[in-house]
Amino acid sequence: MKKKIPELLLMILLAVFICDGVKAQNANSNKKEASTFTKKKQEDLLSYLPFNDNTDYENARKGFIATLPAGEIKDEKGNVVYSMKQYDFIKGKAPATTNPSLWRQSEINSIHGLFKVTDGIYQIRGFDLANMTLIEGKTGWIIIDPLLSPPTAKAGLELANQKLGKRKVSAIIHTHSHIDHFGGIRGVVDEADVKSGKVPIYVPEGYFDEAISENVMGGNTMGRRASYMYGNLLPKDAKGTLGTGLGQTTSTGLAGILEGTEIIKKLDGEKKIIDGITVEFIYTPESEAPAEMMFYFPEFKSFCQAEDISHTLHNLYTLRGAKVRNGQKWSEYIDLSLQKWGKDVQSTFGSHHWPTWGNETINTYWKSQRDLYRFIHDQTLRLANEGYTPVEIANMIKLPESLDKQFYNRGYYGSVSHNIKAQYDLYFGWFDGNPANLDKLPPEEEGKKYVEFMGGASNVLTKAKQSFDKGEYRWTATVLNNLVFADPKNQSARNLLADTYEQLGYQAESGPWRNFYLSGAKELREGVKVMPSPNTAGPDMVRGMSTSLFFNFLAMKFKGTDPDAAAMKYNFNITMPDVNEKVALLVENGAVNPRIGSNVSEDITASLTINRKDLDRISLGESSFKDLVDNGTIKIDGDKNAFIKFLGKIDNFNFWFHIVEP
Repeated sequence: MKKKIPELLLMILLAVFICDGVKAQNANSNKKEASTFTKKKQEDLLSYLPFNDNTDYENARKGFIATLPAGEIKDEKGNVVYSMKQYDFIKGKAPATTNPSLWRQSEINSIHGLFKVTDGIYQIRGFDLANMTLIEGKTGWIIIDPLLSPPTAKAGLELANQKLGKRKVSAIIHTHSHIDHFGGIRGVVDEADVKSGKVPIYVPEGYFDEAISENVMGGNTMGRRASYMYGNLLPKDAKGTLGTGLGQTTSTGLAGILEGTEIIKKLDGEKKIIDGITVEFIYTPESEAPAEMMFYFPEFKSFCQAEDISHTLHNLYTLRGAKVRNGQKWSEYIDLSLQKWGKDVQSTFGSHHWPTWGNETINTYWKSQRDLYRFIHDQTLRLANEGYTPVEIANMIKLPESLDKQFYNRGYYGSVSHNIKAQYDLYFGWFDGNPANLDKLPPEEEGKKYVEFMGGASNVLTKAKQSFDKGEYRWTATVLNNLVFADPKNQSARNLLADTYEQLGYQAESGPWRNFYLSGAKELREGVKVMPSPNTAGPDMVRGMSTSLFFNFLAMKFKGTDPDAAAMKYNFNITMPDVNEKVALLVENGAVNPRIGSNVSEDITASLTINRKDLDRISLGESSFKDLVDNGTIKIDGDKNAFIKFLGKIDNFNFWFHIVEP
């Protein structure tokens, strides 16, 4: 029986970054070595890219001050929430089971500690997936992006205070709305100081709503796919995960969030004085995050590039699932930065990876990243307007060598292939215009027909093994995927498909691609291992949900396709005295329509009085609806049984659903 998520739990909120609370299993003895075809592909890449250039290694170590000798960070209970030691195996020459370019990137990403960027600016790197930056204000630290969880942020701040002199925290800046950049805030600041105005929090417009809502409606599926994308089921070794390319991995502390107090929203820029330091902001929505901003410190001639400029080709679409990002706008924001600060900037640092120094070097870097996103966007649209489909375009476009041979443009996190498909989807959606793809058979039925046409399972396996032995792994994966969906119990097919995914994973330069392939191989060999579901739905996240988001999420979970649910016709009024809000739920035709801010006046099935804080307690699993009704905390006037029947049709999602089999 698969583990169910508790009733009304806001499932895997912000499960973008599933933590290592889902522990990797022991290394699988079925794992194979790199094939001759994989070895050849690795050797070709070694010959193509300038691996003798050690600039990135030098920059990643530049300004090193100190790190944690223990190589791990623990919470107050003594639990390890982040270990730097787990990637110690990534050193020296890349094994044949790893893409040498991804190996190089992962080795640099695993360098950790407190570093000086320039006078007055310091970074904590390698203590979590992202970086935390500390700016010397006139009275205290201005902290940029306090990591994913409180223990790692706290450890970083303590190291800075120990080595640089103790300072209070005078302000917080969140560059954007992804959890690895705000979740650790309670490790560096007291909420009371924020509410009193002592510690302002600067955020881009839309930050709080986007931070809470991005993964709520599709959170369960995003979370499950993230378990593949971030390789959390894989061992950390040369045949397992090397990290994500963007960083190594995530900490496991309980993330929090506090609302911003100062909102940045001008696209062309706005200036703020923060603890005596001038900060010039530009608002960059619909780039790497729906709500994001970059900014410049003129006193330091230093630029915070957030996550819009990185030492990788980033995602225009993330494989876990999210809104598609706009490469044209992304490019325009980088160009605006060049226009405003390109002549003066002397150092530039980001929310991931290591800084870059020197005006000429920075300008070359920024221009190259600007042109990277513009090229992918424009060439995709150009070829689409010539009638090519997303799969065709992804196989046609290759970056110019002037872009392609720069390590910071390589696809360690995003990839040219899936970013091209993202830009096609941004403009044209899922359909490629071919009628054959308009009403395709579901995978299991298609698989059975496919196998039948190819002469049966035995014949498919024989031919697939021949293709595998030729190194035709992409085609072998296509063939065997159909066979596994036609007959998921065919272990020979599963094993050969696992071997195929394994070689594709070994070859992949993208960290997420490697993790997806190897996670698929693992589950084909071992099956889905049902373990405790990851849960980042902490109190801050649940309580931060707007009333509209809360009830629209509830409506989405209604089993409207169930005949009994489709026959329901109810009007429920809900009053929440503690927040002085009203909601009506109109249940009819298999749909639930929340009316936020009002109650219905006619045909009322039942009226409920419940405090929002008690709804949050139910969502967090701290109380049950039945218990709160029984003890009088929730009052129901009218047809109590109708509301109970309604709740009985609210879906509870299985986290460990199948991905590589039916």
